[in-house]
Amino acid sequence: MNLLFLCTGNACRSQMAEGWARHLAPAHWHIESAGIEAHGKNPRAIAVMKEAGVDIAAQESTRLDDAMLARADYLVTVCGNADEHCPALPAGTRKEHWPLADPARATGTEEEVMAVFRATRDEVRERVADLIDRLHEEGPA
Repeated sequence: MNLLFLCTGNACRSQMAEGWARHLAPAHWHIESAGIEAHGKNPRAIAVMKEAGVDIAAQESTRLDDAMLARADYLVTVCGNADEHCPALPAGTRKEHWPLADPARATGTEEEVMAVFRATRDEVRERVADLIDRLHEEGPA
């Protein structure tokens, strides 16, 4: 199974999804994330994932390319912009959309902003775990 998570800038939500999928999916699955653009990783996303025991610091913020699309068996867009600007997928590639709010847009005190990042992290974990379970039920990958 080749999973690809797509976001606008590959900085927060798709990075979290990649990290959770690498943590929860079978070791032989290939997991990637990318952005319509590459904005670099958000330090708060790295911090909240580390709190949960998942290190995403070594993941790259990458821009979507044709090779990634060609490899993907299953693509998940994690924001409306990525869903709207997702290129045409190769035949057989399945797609799902998760309308996740962007934690990088959170405002308030540092504690309030970090609470938004934690809530996003937890929602992404639930969605990734559900996706992996559903794909497992379909048969071997």
